[in-house]
Amino acid sequence: MSTDVTKDAPVVLVVDDEPQLAELFATWLDEEWTVRTANDGEEALALLDEGVAVALLDRRMPGMSGDEVLDEIHGTGYDCRTIMVTAVDPDFDIIEMGFDDYLVKPVSKEELTDTVEHVHRRSQYDEIMREYYSLASKRAVLETEKSAEELDGNEEFRELERRLTELRDAVDETVEELRTHEDFAAAFRDLDS
Repeated sequence: MSTDVTKDAPVVLVVDDEPQLAELFATWLDEEWTVRTANDGEEALALLDEGVAVALLDRRMPGMSGDEVLDEIHGTGYDCRTIMVTAVDPDFDIIEMGFDDYLVKPVSKEELTDTVEHVHRRSQYDEIMREYYSLASKRAVLETEKSAEELDGNEEFRELERRLTELRDAVDETVEELRTHEDFAAAFRDLDS
């Protein structure tokens, strides 16, 4: 299914094996976005093209999982942002996954729409900032779900922290190079949140 707001509206691809949930998310988003829905991984890949700005992926689906769809998106070179919207509680495996944000169901309309907007806004920044936000999101999810002892004892998490420190320095340099007050304010709001 596809809803066309305007021909210029960015496209969000909603992928969930529960058709009613996919349609609910589409309804929440269709005021600001052109929305396409898919109920399995194969259908999602068939609807994916260069016009897709953001893909919402459920991790658990029969046949091709959301994780596999995510791998295909990156493997085929599409440059869309990806948000995992799933009932799967996050674990350390998310560190290696190439998504931009992770929402655990159930999600509210405001949480979903704000996250889609926030993730799409990030696309104006360079790859360094994209990696920074992706890793920061993963750190935040893991800090919510894991104990301090588990985090301290995990080498992958310590490496994530080291990489975030490196990227933060690079992000700070990028912000200093922004030319207009509006660009600076937008970057600062994103960093601050």
